[in-house]
Amino acid sequence: MLTVAALTSVVSVYCQSSGLAEATVSSRLFNDGKRLSEVRRGADIGIRRVERAMQWMSENWPDGADWPGDVPRPRPAQEAAE
Repeated sequence: MLTVAALTSVVSVYCQSSGLAEATVSSRLFNDGKRLSEVRRGADIGIRRVERAMQWMSENWPDGADWPGDVPRPRPAQEAAE
């Protein structure tokens, strides 16, 4: 099950592994550099947006970085279509 905690966990690892600021990742995921910080402060976010964000991070995951073990990783879209 996807949760805000899962999203923020994956985002934190992604930022550390890629060297990108959270605002940059937020812009790439939501076209809004402040959205992730708002979510961390309790703002609501729709499950479809979370699913798209997780899919994007899975498909753009930094080489050599470990996906958080407690968060299910989405399959690549191309693999899921087969």
